[in-house]
Amino acid sequence: MKIAILSRDGSLFSCKRLREAALARHHSVDIIDPLSCYMNINCDSPSIHYRGKQLATYDAVIPRIGTAITFYGTAVLRQFEMLGSFALNDSTAIARARDKLHSLQLLARDGIDLPVTGFADSPDDTGDLIAMVGGAPLVVKLVEGTQGIGVVLAETAQAAKSVIDAFRGLKAQFLVQEYISEANGCDIRCLVIGDRVVAAIERQAQPGDFRSNLHRGGSARNVAITPRERTVAITAANTLGLHIAGVDILRARRGPLVMEVNASPGLEGIETATGVDIAGLMVSYIEQNTPGNTR
Repeated sequence: MKIAILSRDGSLFSCKRLREAALARHHSVDIIDPLSCYMNINCDSPSIHYRGKQLATYDAVIPRIGTAITFYGTAVLRQFEMLGSFALNDSTAIARARDKLHSLQLLARDGIDLPVTGFADSPDDTGDLIAMVGGAPLVVKLVEGTQGIGVVLAETAQAAKSVIDAFRGLKAQFLVQEYISEANGCDIRCLVIGDRVVAAIERQAQPGDFRSNLHRGGSARNVAITPRERTVAITAANTLGLHIAGVDILRARRGPLVMEVNASPGLEGIETATGVDIAGLMVSYIEQNTPGNTR
């Protein structure tokens, strides 16, 4: 098969591993910067051009689109889909997952338990917004934040009001969320491929922080998950229409709570901690689901 990896940086660990896995299974692989693509959109002969040349058709596309280029990146991915390429995660699912508010609404609609979350615009609503999520301490997070950036733990109601006022002053969209103290700075990242959790790690925040993201200095170890956690992770990925997802779960007293669903999960931390060849499993999923592939 001919596979394209959409990424701005082919030297990143995840891109290199996906390329290695595809080549090991005798596929051809090109790493394409989506921002260098431009498109001819018409009903007769749509096309994608890249650095001065029209691209040939690819059997499958692996999107590794950063949050900063979601709009343009998903537009490029849609064009590949128009041309008949199988997308490991399609453009609609990625856009859905990247909108934190929308994704939480969809998860809640489907009965998936979450930390209690509030969203508002008017400064007059601040006090009731804080009370809505159970009061302080609480978490304030930017709707468009990623890798723990723009996530603040407010220890008191006054601190929460100050952070909320600051975000409003910047005209930033944000969520206010219940703080799950019993998680103790830990979460569970479940890597879902299709209808299976293929690996899971426990991520622990560094001392003095509550954000367990590995990019923020957190540590990771292999972890056994419960049948309920497994079911919740798979259901969350399916609700957003994702074939591949990193589902982040908090272990609360009332049961597993989905904190976030990542449409482009990094592979380094989870492959290193578990020893699972996730890149190989992703390529295998492409082989099994690409129309016309006989492998």
